[in-house]
Amino acid sequence: MFLASISIASPPQLCEICSQRHTQILQTNPDYPTSTVANMVVESSKLTRLPVGINVGKNNAIASTFIRGAEDGKQAIDLENWLIAFKDVTQALQLTVKTLEDGQLELRSPGLIVRINPKELKIDPELGLVLSVANIQSKLGVKCEFNIVDYALVFYPPWLGLTDSESPPPQLPVITDGLPKIYPDKFRFSAIGQKINISGNSNYSTINSQGNLQAVGSLLGGSWILGIDQLDLSNSSTWRLAELQYLRQTPTADYVIGSQPTFWQNQGSGSYWGFTTVQRFGFTNKSSLGGEFSPSQRLQTQEFNRTIVGKAKPGTLVQLKPLIGNLVIRETLVDSSGVYRFDDIPFTTFGVSSYRVFLYPQGQLTAKPEIQEAKSTILAGQLSSGDSALIISGGFSQKPLKNHILGSFSAARGGVVYRRGMSEELTLGAGIIYDQSLLGLGEIFYQPRGFPITVNANLLMGTKKNGVDYNANISFNPSPRLNMNFFSDTIARRFDLNWQTGTGLNFRLNSNSQENTWSAGVNFARVMGDFSLSTNLDIDTKNHLRWSLSSSLGKLQFNHRGNEIGTVTEMNYYLSHSGVLGNSLSISHETLNSLNSDYLTSFKWRYRSESVSNGYLPLWEFDIGYGLGSQGQGIIASASTSIIPGLSLKLNYEAISATKDESSFRIELSPILNLQPQLSLGNTRFENLRNEGGIFIQPFLDNNGNGRLDNNEKVYLQDIDLLVVINNQNLKSYQTESHPHGIFIKLPAGTYRLDLDPAGYHVNRKPLESAYAVEVIAGSFNYIRVPMAQAYTVAGKVTDNAGNPLNGVKVEAILSASIPVKNATVSITNSAGIFFLEELQLGTYNLFVDGKAAQPSSIEIKPDSKLLQEINLVIKQ
Repeated sequence: MFLASISIASPPQLCEICSQRHTQILQTNPDYPTSTVANMVVESSKLTRLPVGINVGKNNAIASTFIRGAEDGKQAIDLENWLIAFKDVTQALQLTVKTLEDGQLELRSPGLIVRINPKELKIDPELGLVLSVANIQSKLGVKCEFNIVDYALVFYPPWLGLTDSESPPPQLPVITDGLPKIYPDKFRFSAIGQKINISGNSNYSTINSQGNLQAVGSLLGGSWILGIDQLDLSNSSTWRLAELQYLRQTPTADYVIGSQPTFWQNQGSGSYWGFTTVQRFGFTNKSSLGGEFSPSQRLQTQEFNRTIVGKAKPGTLVQLKPLIGNLVIRETLVDSSGVYRFDDIPFTTFGVSSYRVFLYPQGQLTAKPEIQEAKSTILAGQLSSGDSALIISGGFSQKPLKNHILGSFSAARGGVVYRRGMSEELTLGAGIIYDQSLLGLGEIFYQPRGFPITVNANLLMGTKKNGVDYNANISFNPSPRLNMNFFSDTIARRFDLNWQTGTGLNFRLNSNSQENTWSAGVNFARVMGDFSLSTNLDIDTKNHLRWSLSSSLGKLQFNHRGNEIGTVTEMNYYLSHSGVLGNSLSISHETLNSLNSDYLTSFKWRYRSESVSNGYLPLWEFDIGYGLGSQGQGIIASASTSIIPGLSLKLNYEAISATKDESSFRIELSPILNLQPQLSLGNTRFENLRNEGGIFIQPFLDNNGNGRLDNNEKVYLQDIDLLVVINNQNLKSYQTESHPHGIFIKLPAGTYRLDLDPAGYHVNRKPLESAYAVEVIAGSFNYIRVPMAQAYTVAGKVTDNAGNPLNGVKVEAILSASIPVKNATVSITNSAGIFFLEELQLGTYNLFVDGKAAQPSSIEIKPDSKLLQEINLVIKQ
């Protein structure tokens, strides 16, 4: 309690010295209270002015200062009411003080953030603005003691040893202005891939062969892709043009020509070919997801800004952190309203985005916080308030024709739809479509604030079959462990309920009006050390029972599943220490509930190696076993390999199965060839180039300085991770693929800054340029060759005519063909007149000292020159 809390009936008259002191305080700190009377300290007869030291823990913070207190030679008297100068408290505890707009003082340290109204503090006539020990302990949470031996007041802040909270690193701006720019070619044929499936069995003399041919490249800033279905590889008349598409995607607009999906529910038959553009207003979409062009994904934003609001006691420090990590995204101190608020917090579109809210009582970062989860489910298709999107599409239906690769085109189709975010909760869309008839389209995306329900529905009006086609999806999530979903369209209505008990036991309930069934199920999962167990059981109103059980203990794994058709039971034992990799043994038993009660029991040995570098397929995989069943017995074997980059091969052979006693085989072969930037075997996921591109970097040792990679020059990839920096980030932040002649870096379309860090330079080598602006487009890799030219050094001494060394003069070496002069290499001489001109390239350099021609005036560097050359320069004085 402050001593000044005593009420005073009439204002006392200040002595002249006290009045001058108070005036001085107000002049030096305008944040001090302006009321002289309300904040004046009335001295207690017990407390006097004492010279003491102030310690923080075992360390002395202030050697000597004055406080107002009392002691009896053995201990402190009335310690809680001792008064310490405000500036001494902040200095000793290393508190930063900030005056806020509302006049409050914010005190901050690595373990404390608290606000104090200066009008609540008192002024001592000699100490100025003061805090009592009681308030230091209650408001700041700092324990205080008086050490009579050291004659010092000791503070024990709970945050001793703490450092400032981790904050997001500052994002450096990416500047490409003024850099040499590398543009992609207008047209490139990047890669081609062929999938081949060959199958046959013992009862047929013919062999079936099918395939799929794909090619991808870039054109005029976009990507193109070609796909041909080969129903019979040996008969070209059965081949069909399945896909031919040009796609250009930017953050604000997309353009697609050729085969594509419609943005509305198809009414007519045949695939859709035409032109579509998506225009986005107020938001961008930088998604580079693999797969074909999806109009619905390009009509929505990837990120929403939401407001996180909550309640807490005044004085609580609230920090917002991501779900993983300890970065402090935002923080605030709860005021007297008891409400905290974080505006414009980004949430991602796909799935559920979550943050953690940490509540620290009384601003004490050392106290145990209350942790809450702040999450928001964003509806696919929903837009932020004021944002909008427009899609326009027109084209024809394509139908296959026998002995015709293109097929026939007829039945014009198309439409226009406009979608707008009406508020943070509501997005509406409307449009007109022509597909065999004129149709009206309406869309609604609704997610009210504070109520756990979402509505996603669209309505197609004017259809011939039903007059109205609709598709509605309503989700209700009253708690994190309970969710309900209702799906309805013109064909069926479906309902599902899921309840997670939190003990590993989950219940579900489902219905489907099309099948006229209800089903109920339960799932139980538990992990205890090396043992895990997961079970599922479902039964419907038609008495169909479905179940599964999966369990593992160390290297032993057991799986069993069954339904009204049959059962499969399998037990695996892994012989290696790396889980599914390496050798394993298995036994399985399969049954079919047919009239013949078919079954098959098999014993297998399996080997699976590690995956290829930057890939997902194993180098080798073998599966060899023997089967015995109701149809007979025989060998069962399979093998696959991807040891050759760009080529995957799978072989399967079965002498017996659960239903047939005939042998069968299948061969799957998938070669892929890169045509750009150079001829080589490619990556198995090259089709992703339709939505992304990248950079192919090839640093090389340019021995002759011609800037070209000659046959006798080597590619330098030893320190590529240190050498290349893209948009101020090292290569570990990107998806890369190493190659003997360079490195692929996969990137979405856009303009990037590429820097060459000297940490990755080869010894005595230097690139001609240290930074580039690189444009990346989907469909291809921009080719960047980085010549690492030999770097030479010229050293010597600068003297006058008398031979005296010249100190502090500027020596310049300017390439004779260098325009402008900004490419000059400069050195300043030391006290002995010595200079070093480093990292010089091949050529003739003009030499200057303080802007005047030196003697000699030039030096020529040739391929056979020494790496370090000496030359002495003379200047007339």
